[in-house]
Amino acid sequence: MEPARTHPLPEGPEGREPLPSQSRAVLVGLLGRGIQLSRTPAMHEAEARARGISYVYRLIDADLMGEPAPSLADLLRFAEYLAFTGFNVTFPFKQEILPLLDELSPAARELGSVNTVVFRDGRRFGHNTDVWGFGESFRREMGEAARDAILLLGAGGAGAAVGHALLESGVHRLRIADVEPAKAAQLATRLSRRFGPGRAEAVADVATAASRSDGIVNASPVGMAKLPGMPLPAACIEPRHWVADIVYFPLETELLRHARRLGCRTMSGEGMAVFQAVRAFELFTGVTPDVDRMKAAFAAFDRAPTRQTG
Repeated sequence: MEPARTHPLPEGPEGREPLPSQSRAVLVGLLGRGIQLSRTPAMHEAEARARGISYVYRLIDADLMGEPAPSLADLLRFAEYLAFTGFNVTFPFKQEILPLLDELSPAARELGSVNTVVFRDGRRFGHNTDVWGFGESFRREMGEAARDAILLLGAGGAGAAVGHALLESGVHRLRIADVEPAKAAQLATRLSRRFGPGRAEAVADVATAASRSDGIVNASPVGMAKLPGMPLPAACIEPRHWVADIVYFPLETELLRHARRLGCRTMSGEGMAVFQAVRAFELFTGVTPDVDRMKAAFAAFDRAPTRQTG
């Protein structure tokens, strides 16, 4: 397959390619690793039931596929053969999937990251709803939080989306750290090109960067159920910091738990998870979902019986 084209998809929420939701069943999924605790299926299916849409959401967990696991290219082909409408994409495939797609929305093209794929008319359309998802959550939850300088941990697909959202929200200087310094440098270069010289920089000394920042945002996978721990030393966090995490399984990560003990203002990954799902549902169905209803489905997950499929 040829690399994804760089011209934009039709305009709409993330350049959506809407589907005639009432004319056929919708089969979608989440592609990633270690995703059995995902709340995304519950949000999508609850909203679809309320709308009277025949809708099935499956987890496509590469960690459960045995060895050797199918290639990413094979997984896309299988999804097409099985008549999937599309699927969401999470760690670690958001960037790896790019060359396997036919066209990209403006956001996905600019970020170099895809979190939603829609199959339509024999073609694969890549979108990114993470920027709006994090930005909307940040706007609603963090309000007037100080944003002169922010430390961003993680420069992968999610980090790129969060970095864009933070700078769009008025963050003056963004300091980016990653376990792969080259990735942090590449993201800083892209963001500086987009938002202006000096707006983003890669940093190697996390402790110093944290001491000079108002807030800390974790956009790395550290803290997920399968990757427990903290993405930076606990001593780097001070009570004056605000701390945000995009991980939502578990909802209270070790990072947020420690920050709350210190009295920091915090933001969990719930808002980003809900709002990115809102846009993804719209892309899959062509129907604008009820945000409050999807939030309620997310929250109800904690009260539901334990299940194996997320």
